[in-house]
This record gives sequence, structure tokens and C-alpha cells, in this order.
Amino acid sequence: MENPHYLKEWYNFSGQTILVTGGAGVLGSAISRALVHAGANVVILDLSLASLADDPDLTQITAIQTDVLDVASLRHAAEQVLTQFGRIDGVVNAAGGNKPQATASAEHSFFDLPPEAIRWVGNLNLIGTILPCQIFGQVMARQQAGVILNIASIAGLRPLTRTPAYCAAKAAVGNFTQWLAVHLAQEYSPQIRVNALAPGFFLTTQNHYLLIDPETQTLTRRGQTIIGHTPMGRFGDPKELVGAALWLLSPASSFVTGAVIPVDGGFTAFSGV
Repeated sequence: MENPHYLKEWYNFSGQTILVTGGAGVLGSAISRALVHAGANVVILDLSLASLADDPDLTQITAIQTDVLDVASLRHAAEQVLTQFGRIDGVVNAAGGNKPQATASAEHSFFDLPPEAIRWVGNLNLIGTILPCQIFGQVMARQQAGVILNIASIAGLRPLTRTPAYCAAKAAVGNFTQWLAVHLAQEYSPQIRVNALAPGFFLTTQNHYLLIDPETQTLTRRGQTIIGHTPMGRFGDPKELVGAALWLLSPASSFVTGAVIPVDGGFTAFSGV
């Protein structure tokens, strides 16, 4: 019988270097914090690092100001990481988000959504995932090993009302994840895995205005609808994304690649009746 200690070893990330784009955000920081406690050398890549000063778990780790839409910025980050740690074992692409200007409403018709806002959302979520996969994935190709974890969304599995650009971009992230998993395994090494998480409704700075009324601090009508269609009857806590993230980054999922895993309280399983 195989030594049962492998269960502990699977989730011991000591000595592994894992990059987290958007690591200063709500979901990215939750994953970063868990990886730190699991022993990883975590490197946060974010355009704004100010929020890290208030997080005692993340103040002492390596953080590099990085623009995920700028190839030179990403290459500079890769060079710094390789100089300091020598390799890249994992990448979590958590940079993303929506914006009010790309959100349709009674006052803001879909037909009037400005092209620049649609491009902003598409670029941040899709291009901001593809470019890091190019730069850091090339390092993994040379190493013949590595794990990429993209953050998709249930909005890419079930299109949601009001957020057309975000839904389309996240659907593309899921499709790209599957494409890249096949490409890297077949062309470079089957020891390079690519998967994605599809979070359900977690309260973040990007969606707070849609779900919580700023004056009453109660659920908006949209927020009530979401809760009504989530069998577990609540929003997710960012910490509840951690288990699936650690699994997909660890040897525990060594035969899993090209998967898009919902973490949504049952939202995508519920037909509404």
C-alpha cells in the first residue's frame, strides 16, 4: 500500500514558486494567503500593491508592480522571479473584473455601451490572461513542468443579464484554458497542466455596486435574485475558493488538465425550478 503521507506532501508547497496576477485583489489575495501558509514562495503581480500594506500575511512576500496587458512588464517580472527563485512552478491568473460603464441597465442601454468600456473589460479579462500564459508558460515549457490556474467565472458558463462584455470575456477564458491545456501537453510536456476555476458570486469591489444597495446596505433586486438561485442561499466567502485552488495547483490533481471547475454554491446546477 502506498505511504499515506503522500496526502500531506501533496499540499505542501514548500520550495515552490507560484505567481499570482491580481494578487492584491479580493480573490487573488485569498489564494495568495493560503499558498503562503502552505509554504510556497508567493509572488504577487498587480498594478496596484497598496492594499498589501494592510495584510499581515502578505506584507513580507515578494510583490512586483506588473501590468498584465504589457508584455515588457510581464517579461520584467519573469526575469525578477527567475533571478530570485530560479524557476516558476505555478501561475494563478486572477487579474480581471468588470466596470459600470460596460454594464447594461434601464438607464444605460446595451445599445449605448461605449466601445472603449467593452474593450477594457475584454482586454483585462481575456488578454490579461493570455499574455501572462505566454510569458510564464514559456518558462514552464523550458522546465518541462508547471501548473497554470486561470480564474474564469460562472458568467462564462451561464451568461448573466446586464454584463455582456464580462460574460463574453470569461467564456473566452474558459475556452482558452482548454485550448492551452491541450497545446502545452501535446507540444511541450504532459507535466504542464492548465485548468480554471469558475467562481460563483463572491462579494468583491467589482460587483459590490450590483449586489448591495449603497444607501441601505441591503441586497439589491439583482442580489436577491442571485441568492434565490443559489441552492446554498448565500454569497461565497473568498476563503471558500482556496480548497479548489490548492487542489488544482497540487499533485493531488495530477491527471486533471483542461478543466473548468465551478465553485458557486450550486448556482450552475439549479434550473430555477
